[in-house]
Amino acid sequence: MPSELLLRHDPLPWWIDATISHVKAPALDALPWKNVFQEMDQLVAGAIANTDEKRQVGHYWLRDPMLAPTMGQARDIGDCLEQIRGFVNEVTQGIALNEAGERFTDVLHIGIGGSALGPQLLIQTCPNDGLRVWFLDNIDPDGIARILNEMGDRLRTTLILVASKSGTTPEPMYSLALVLDRLHQLNLPVGPRLVALTTPGSLLHKRAKKEHWREIFPLWDWVGGRVSVTSAVGLVPAGLAGVDIDQVLAGARAMDEWTATPEWRDNPAALLAGCWHVLGNGKGDRNLVVMPYSDRLLCLSRYLQQLVMESVGKKLDRDGKVVKQGLTVFGNKGSTDQHAHVQQLRDGRNDFMALFVQVLDDGIGSNAIVADDCNAGDVLQGFLLGTRRALQEGGRPSLVLTIATADAFAIGGLVALFERAVGLYGSLLNVNAYNQPGVEAGKVAAKEVLHLSRRVRELIGKASISAAALAKTLDADEVEVMYLCERLVSTRRLFRENTVPARYRLPLGHER
Repeated sequence: MPSELLLRHDPLPWWIDATISHVKAPALDALPWKNVFQEMDQLVAGAIANTDEKRQVGHYWLRDPMLAPTMGQARDIGDCLEQIRGFVNEVTQGIALNEAGERFTDVLHIGIGGSALGPQLLIQTCPNDGLRVWFLDNIDPDGIARILNEMGDRLRTTLILVASKSGTTPEPMYSLALVLDRLHQLNLPVGPRLVALTTPGSLLHKRAKKEHWREIFPLWDWVGGRVSVTSAVGLVPAGLAGVDIDQVLAGARAMDEWTATPEWRDNPAALLAGCWHVLGNGKGDRNLVVMPYSDRLLCLSRYLQQLVMESVGKKLDRDGKVVKQGLTVFGNKGSTDQHAHVQQLRDGRNDFMALFVQVLDDGIGSNAIVADDCNAGDVLQGFLLGTRRALQEGGRPSLVLTIATADAFAIGGLVALFERAVGLYGSLLNVNAYNQPGVEAGKVAAKEVLHLSRRVRELIGKASISAAALAKTLDADEVEVMYLCERLVSTRRLFRENTVPARYRLPLGHER
């Protein structure tokens, strides 16, 4: 067995196995590691790594403030951690109470993207016994209503966290408006139960100060949303949920130290990034299928979808050349995957690389024997290794990532491992792994559509007009206008005269 493709950090609970990845050591040796590691060292030292936005990239400093390039940044990180620890202690120990003198029992976390996926990963994965945390991570009115209805009277004893660096991100701010409406219906005071997670001086920060919110935690422009797990975005809700956030930070810090090694044979993040690059021919030609064999880790594939795809899915490289790079991530969990997409992985298109994730212990699970002198955990591992073997027999590449237990230390390490792997992979691809121009383009387009929707509603109240004529009047796409009108019909703000209208024609002007 080639030892350089099996990395173990024996004092710590992490193993990386690329022995049947179809990647050979000489192919990894040929990659430009010297430049890649040099770029990472410069990033950690405070270089402007996000050149498009002229920003530093400092999520590594969150785990070790002494890495920060200035004493002011180090002090800010340390002060924030102390603020988080103090707030979490006051709430969980019943020192901080609601307006009726009752202990807080729940947390409603409002955020989107990394502001939701990061804390979800920590809370769903790590052992916790604190407040119950609910997430509003979309502006779906039905989803929000169902959560608020399920919470019911518990809103009286709920802290509401609002995560937005700018305070202008549409989805969390519109979600907050619906939550505030429910609070007003229940005659509950707003400020004493609201907590802001935002950049100092942002619109949200100013609003929270003006409305006397209970607490404001700082975020910084040098921490991107998808790498904000170990900032206040992840640590505040996780700490309130009972997750040992100091162990999360300790695990991330330990992994940061391991993955700072400037040699791929001793660096698990480099081994991962190198395998992704070689297997994808340097162009993302293979998808990454993430299969964690643990219910706790169900969120991992969703978390990695954002971390990887938002980081390396770029049209241009750092030299301005059109490259259209990316690495598509999908997955579910084992052994569910055995009865879902493994059939295609084994016998269908050979366009992927599998990443198995196993947890060696059974958590709080039973040791009861279920078959062949094996307990349920033995059976689960059997399916993982069996699927690995089946893919190997089919000539399909795979890697295995192992942790001993799904505790806060190990999960903090996983977060840091993938953050570093993505950073190294971005350097190998020569793309800016820390900007998101496509996301920003989507936000701009959505704002334009909302403006169009308002104009449609203004015009349909004045005359009966077809969608085609309406689109022409507005100089807009006819199909888009048709969609907007159909939604108005479905939400009973507009009525049709005929149940089967002519193509794209709606009898307008009959708003309720």
